[in-house]
Amino acid sequence: MKSGEPIYILGIESSCDETSASVCKDGKILSNIIATQEIHTQYGGVVPELASRAHMQHIVPVVQQAIDKAGIQLPMLSAIAFTQSPGLIGALLVGTGFAKSLALSLNIPLIGVHHMQAHVLSNLIEQPTQEFPFLCLTVSGGHTQIVLCKSPTDMEILGETLDDAAGEAFDKTAKLLGLPYPGGPLIDEYAQLGDGKRFAFAEPKIEQLNFSFSGVKTSILYFLQKELKKDPDFIQHHINDICASVQHCIVNILLQKLKKASLETGIKSICLAGGVSANKGLRKGLKEMATTYGWNIHMPSLEYCTDNAAMIAITGYYKHLAGIENDLSVTASARASW
Repeated sequence: MKSGEPIYILGIESSCDETSASVCKDGKILSNIIATQEIHTQYGGVVPELASRAHMQHIVPVVQQAIDKAGIQLPMLSAIAFTQSPGLIGALLVGTGFAKSLALSLNIPLIGVHHMQAHVLSNLIEQPTQEFPFLCLTVSGGHTQIVLCKSPTDMEILGETLDDAAGEAFDKTAKLLGLPYPGGPLIDEYAQLGDGKRFAFAEPKIEQLNFSFSGVKTSILYFLQKELKKDPDFIQHHINDICASVQHCIVNILLQKLKKASLETGIKSICLAGGVSANKGLRKGLKEMATTYGWNIHMPSLEYCTDNAAMIAITGYYKHLAGIENDLSVTASARASW
């Protein structure tokens, strides 16, 4: 690529049940196409084998749509970024294999991306002038972390869950309440109509900046079992208050740890990331805390909270600028450290 020419990055995301492709030009997103796999709803969770098959069906048309919407041709690409880890290994292999084949055919670099780092950098999509360093509360179905982001290519995990993730706590609670998968967003909807202080649940006291949500889930389970013995229709009669109280408990745990991280580091530039960052209660709570403690906050638009390729493309762009690339020996990994 000649000096002064625009940098076009194709991003590919296939870590779970979303097949997504995105094109960015010099750090600006031109397209972000997502194919959602509806088949998992009937099973109450993601079925890995079905996810892999769906990725194979979707990846070619999704990438083509992303290229077309961006208004470019494949030979104009500077590099291809793809989710290398973590995720469902079968799903990751589909995206990895496609990215490697396309990069080889175009003779352009490959850039492997860590899925959770990409979630953090999703904050740069709409706010490229984001101040560094910043703290990012990254919350999803599989991860809950507080990340210190020193630059687009230098991050450090300050705290993480010791067992279950916040998103998993929401989804497992939804299952206990008889709500369909994915249940987390439904809890959020019911919570808007309820009293968050109606019922109380255990909040584990975990040292440092780590989290634990297994005890929260157990507390909710025992509470429901006790109340259902007294009133078999308890959930139906109190669904709004139950959801609001569960949300209040989980959000409070997240925000108290984030406050602790800010006080310990002295950093007041705060961001959210991950699927659970779309939660209305969490977003409202963060705004209130920002007012109280003078934080400068940023929360991605909803389309960039859940799994998407725009965050992969933007991460690939910054890694490309830093000269961080991979050769064709790169492989997918279900679990990988930062």
